[in-house]
Amino acid sequence: MGVKSLLKAKRNTSKTMKKIFSLMVAGATGGLIVLAGLFSVHHYTISKDSASDVHLTSARQALGIESMPGDFIAAADKAMPAVVHISVKESQALTRSRSDQQRRRDPFSFFFGDDFFGNPRGREGKGSGVIITRDGYIVTNNHVIEMTDDYEVTLHDDRKFKAQLVGTDPRTDIAVLKIDADALPFLQFANSDDVRVGEWVLAVGNPFDLTSTVTAGIVSAKGRNRILKRNDAIEDFIQTDAVVNPGNSGGALINQEGDLIGVNTAIATATGYYAGYSFAIPSNMVEPIVHNIIDFGGPRVSLGVYVASIKDYEEYTENELEQKNGVVVTEVIDGSAAQYAGILPSDIIVKVEKEEINSAEDLVEVMNEHKIGDQIQITLIRNGKAEKVSVLLKS
Repeated sequence: MGVKSLLKAKRNTSKTMKKIFSLMVAGATGGLIVLAGLFSVHHYTISKDSASDVHLTSARQALGIESMPGDFIAAADKAMPAVVHISVKESQALTRSRSDQQRRRDPFSFFFGDDFFGNPRGREGKGSGVIITRDGYIVTNNHVIEMTDDYEVTLHDDRKFKAQLVGTDPRTDIAVLKIDADALPFLQFANSDDVRVGEWVLAVGNPFDLTSTVTAGIVSAKGRNRILKRNDAIEDFIQTDAVVNPGNSGGALINQEGDLIGVNTAIATATGYYAGYSFAIPSNMVEPIVHNIIDFGGPRVSLGVYVASIKDYEEYTENELEQKNGVVVTEVIDGSAAQYAGILPSDIIVKVEKEEINSAEDLVEVMNEHKIGDQIQITLIRNGKAEKVSVLLKS
């Protein structure tokens, strides 16, 4: 082989080696790119999953799932037998009496009213109630039974009883019925002042004739007012998001121990059906009123005074007293608890027990927390000096 042939062979061999080396470099580079891509995808997947875990954990914490009760079975089992169904209607005598009164007020009602065909229609209604004593006293809403006089109670075990009306307090929408029975399941009153916003509660009732319907929710707010459509209403409602519908009125609002913390009364709605909020009369308002109705035949104790806020009372406004809180006694009723205790007109009531008084509503609300026969201490300002007066409450 000549020199030229050797040089040509060497050049061919060099070209071949360069091609092989180029292919090896390209393969290695591609492999690195693929590996880098795989690592990036794997890293992204891990990061995404980790973020999801964190998000879910935060969501669970935000919802308070770990603090949620396991179930409400024990509370429901305790409450359901004590919640009854109430059917009410007008007797024929009451219907005729109402029709006669309507006719006297409006002579054209005979032609255009209920009794156009000589057969006036009686009112009917349905609601729920809560047994509060072993011998058959039942608390419900006044609006469930008002304008009717025939009451039938159906127990959890389907037994039916005629009920008698013991008494009512329309201003707080409370009524008490009595059935002739004994050894009944009943609910005990709990301290509604201990109820906290965010606490889990159950609403138990008989809506639409369905026996013992139970719904759960939380306490949304306390101290709600301006719910009842009465100018003289006394309101201090517990607001919940537990579902309450027509027929649940008068049913029980219970805590997780199954004790009575309120009586379901109203819903906030534009349709007549549940729309997110419901309201219950707190047990601390219900209990003393119920006991006064049962024991003394009346709904409330009475201090026996008329009062006005300082800013609304002309005499004190003109004199510009330094005293800014409290209510001014404008009149003391003869024979009242206030008169016997020595309270006088122009006294300024600033406290009842430990509760501060700044309006007539405050005074009425505190009175409703007491029973006839209770001895209470009132702090008042007389002639610029603070005095304490002991008052024995009466009807």
